[in-house]
Amino acid sequence: MTPRADFDGFPRDCVKFYEGLKKNNSRVWFDDHRTDYDQFVMAPARDFVVALGTRLRKIVPRIHAEPHVNKSIFRINRDVRFSADKLPYKTHLGLWFWEGDARRMECSGFYFHLDPPRMWLGVGMYTFPPHLLEEYRNSCVHDIYGKELTRIVAKASKVPGTSIGRENYKRVPRGFDPDHRNADLLRMNGFHAGIDIRIPKEIFTPKAVDFCYDKLRPYLPVHKWLVAMTERAAN
Repeated sequence: MTPRADFDGFPRDCVKFYEGLKKNNSRVWFDDHRTDYDQFVMAPARDFVVALGTRLRKIVPRIHAEPHVNKSIFRINRDVRFSADKLPYKTHLGLWFWEGDARRMECSGFYFHLDPPRMWLGVGMYTFPPHLLEEYRNSCVHDIYGKELTRIVAKASKVPGTSIGRENYKRVPRGFDPDHRNADLLRMNGFHAGIDIRIPKEIFTPKAVDFCYDKLRPYLPVHKWLVAMTERAAN
């Protein structure tokens, strides 16, 4: 089925599917509900990727919005090869809109995460590859880029409910000033900003695209800063 640019909203059966999967995370249950997954999750997810991608392209012309698994739609199967948790399926829907020519997860982007009864909307890069981690740290303390990042974080933090990344290290990396104004940011190995909210009624209506766009729009400066950082690292 060809995805449509007009989006009518996620069906409530999408949420019911994930609620059932959380209680019965097994291949037998999933196989019994494969039709529900295709109809209530995958079909609307493809339409949503096209619709939100069209809106995001107005502010990020080079955005990738590709309605396919392992592109804008994260696969539902978990990689359990090196995990103690052997449950076979993810119990959330993840959608990714990225900018750049590198591998999709090595680019900054916009993220939609539906994990009933909550959802997360945000921008950024969850984990930096090694070459970008070095560029990120140097940019944090740069006279121009670092000050710009300080301003961007301060402005984004004023959006109600915003969370800014997470500290991955207890200490500032060796060679950097622990008293630097961006010391907290130096302790991160990825950088993202967004909000965690209860799933709103708009998600089940044609207003879903407008709702998500309006929530993501204030974080555009975060995305632009990361895209510029990535381009510096490539040059």
